[in-house]
Amino acid sequence: MVQFKANPTRFDPYKNFKFLVKLEGQTDPVAGISKVSGLKRTTEVVKHREGGDPSTSRKSPGRTEYEPITLERGVTHDLDFEKWANKVWNFGEGLGSEVSLADFRKNVIIEMLNEAGQVVIRYKVYRCWVSEYQALPDLDANANAVAIQHIKLENEGWEREELEEPKEPTFD
Repeated sequence: MVQFKANPTRFDPYKNFKFLVKLEGQTDPVAGISKVSGLKRTTEVVKHREGGDPSTSRKSPGRTEYEPITLERGVTHDLDFEKWANKVWNFGEGLGSEVSLADFRKNVIIEMLNEAGQVVIRYKVYRCWVSEYQALPDLDANANAVAIQHIKLENEGWEREELEEPKEPTFD
């Protein structure tokens, strides 16, 4: 395994406002994503006790669960979210045609960028599918806000791709 060294001249942590979301196999990012929830996993604790040691319980790892990821973006004419959500449940298609079993799961790539727009961190999220889809937010004639739609993606885990830290540009 190759070990990469961090940039010794960078003191600032990366910001959370520059990122891209891509579907595996596509070169273009998903349009207009404005918010991605965090990647979180939780491993259950299995408590057990040895018969000869009645006063102390031991702990070992159990099942690991991966929290769903929520993607948010402004409402536009782009139908990508709705088409993906319809692969899990397409109302009115008739018995046996409600779910697209062949392709309702997709791997998702989340890339974090530095201030110069260089990819510095990349995670691959495996076998995602849409468990919740909000096509329209609450509409309010007195509000002054962007209409946001969101999807919740169930997933079966993620891993970080090891990237070499890019050389940061300078202006002379």
